[in-house]
Amino acid sequence: MARKEDPVFEINFYESVLRRDPRYTDVIEILGGLYTKTGRIADGLKMDRKLVKLEPANATAHYNLACSLALSKRKSDALRTLERAIELGYADYDWMAQDPDLDTLKKSEGFQNLVSKLKPQS
Repeated sequence: MARKEDPVFEINFYESVLRRDPRYTDVIEILGGLYTKTGRIADGLKMDRKLVKLEPANATAHYNLACSLALSKRKSDALRTLERAIELGYADYDWMAQDPDLDTLKKSEGFQNLVSKLKPQS
């Protein structure tokens, strides 16, 4: 029988792990995603900021922070952070173009300029 997902159980579990080791970056990343997935945007943003602070050269951490900022309707901060993610090597154009977390940015000129740098040339 397949295990049913229980985000509350998972959040409680990972929070207990994080209390024991506040610098456990894998857990911070997982919690950030779980918080966001369950609508706890501010908590997800907090985890994403913490991960970027612990791993300043992690392009995916910057990308996730940009998503949280976009979901928090902080467009200019999100665009600046997204640009940093790209500078650090984030290059998944296909995902960025369809990621619903970035929907608030997609019509902006700044977003279009950023993704045009990544768009595969035909």
